[in-house]
Amino acid sequence: MKYVLAIDQGTTSSRAIVFDNKGEIVASAQQEFKQIYPTPGWVEHSTEDLLGSVVAVVGEALVRAGITAENLAAIGITNQRETTIVWDKGTGAPVYNAIVWQCRRTADYCEKLKKEGFAEKIYNKTGLVPDAYFSATKIKWILDNVDGARERAERGELAFGTVDTYLLWQLSKGKIFATDYTNASRTMLFNIHTLKWDKELLRLFDIPESMLPEVFPSSHYYGETDALLFGRPVPVCGVVGDQQAALFGQLCTKRGDVKNTYGTGCFLLMNTGNKAVKSQNGLVTTLGATAGDKPCYVLEGSVFVGGAVVQWLRDELKMISSAGESERLAREVEDNGGVYVVPAFTGLGAPYWDGSARGLITGITRGTTRAHIVRAALEGVAYEVSDIVEAMQCDAGIKLSRLAVDGGASANDFLMQFQSDILNCEVFRPKIAETTALGAAYLAGLKAGYWKDEEELKGLSSQKCGFTPHMGEAERIRLLSGWQKAVSRTQG
Repeated sequence: MKYVLAIDQGTTSSRAIVFDNKGEIVASAQQEFKQIYPTPGWVEHSTEDLLGSVVAVVGEALVRAGITAENLAAIGITNQRETTIVWDKGTGAPVYNAIVWQCRRTADYCEKLKKEGFAEKIYNKTGLVPDAYFSATKIKWILDNVDGARERAERGELAFGTVDTYLLWQLSKGKIFATDYTNASRTMLFNIHTLKWDKELLRLFDIPESMLPEVFPSSHYYGETDALLFGRPVPVCGVVGDQQAALFGQLCTKRGDVKNTYGTGCFLLMNTGNKAVKSQNGLVTTLGATAGDKPCYVLEGSVFVGGAVVQWLRDELKMISSAGESERLAREVEDNGGVYVVPAFTGLGAPYWDGSARGLITGITRGTTRAHIVRAALEGVAYEVSDIVEAMQCDAGIKLSRLAVDGGASANDFLMQFQSDILNCEVFRPKIAETTALGAAYLAGLKAGYWKDEEELKGLSSQKCGFTPHMGEAERIRLLSGWQKAVSRTQG
């Protein structure tokens, strides 16, 4: 039998999942790796940890599935986006740690770009707002701050890649230097209308074009892994940024389809078809994955801290011992007791885009308990999503009636029910929550001929769990008003 392997390289862990022809999980493996915080607001990864975890989980997943690389029809790669790696083309050695998408070290430079009037030009070309979130300013920081890096880059010796590009390079022993449309569109260097690296933006950020990979569709034959790595060469036929992978994995392939992923952050995407919708409400316009040669356009709103708030409750505050305990505690109290948690640990994303904002717990009284704070933290995630939905509805002129959800925190029934209540719409969770990996597998499998077309994918098993709203309108308005007050206190 043949299978498709999805490599899902995320912010806090790497996963490998083996899928069969029915889209079912045969086996999986996951490995967490260290987060590096050199100074407040800075986030890095060791590229050795990152690559080592990927190779380890692939081997473990194959063993658990009882197969070898001979049984793989194709590999699909999906990855944390915007995270920036610069390495030597000759040796493959990085010149600096990977700078993670959450890192805020270039926030002041982004504010400078806005003050100098570059925001509109950047948005018109890339669909993005000047923010430390995206890759361009991270590349510039490395070239400006690592000894000799700029000189080496100008001599053509250095390569830049988001995590997908770095993995392709390393897994092929330097034979593949490429990325896909979805990842390129998150760098703040790629023109989403011409589908090319933008020379004007490269000059603005002072980045040599020789550093940049080739760009291809998400469903594409990229090449093969090195034979020594997994025992034989395996074709890589899919590469896609994690959020666009989840959109495709949910089969949100029509205009108006919407999904939200509750991962480390929250990422809400709406498929807008072949039309790039210009946001007036703090969202970004980006490229989505398709099975064809041309990408679709997507409206996206990003929350920097989503499911990570549960890790914070567990690891830093020691309020819970496991993620599952958060749901039990949240149900111990009838409401939040007036407490709001705004998890703006690294600033506020869409629709506020306030890099200076920091987290806040407000409304605490002598009667506040651990359960109230845990509940308020979970509710805070749902409020953040609600803010983006409101902005998205205004931009696209489409009223949301159904939200497809996935990601680790979507397993929390309390959070999903509260999300349905506060949005006043149905929330649907697929049977297989790993839709990010599934999307990468779908894209790779379609290119490899493992699946015939999207119609075949839609016919696969896709049982879902639905949540319907029960909250009254007056209560919804009251809670949202309290949230807006709490958010206003984090800003400035």
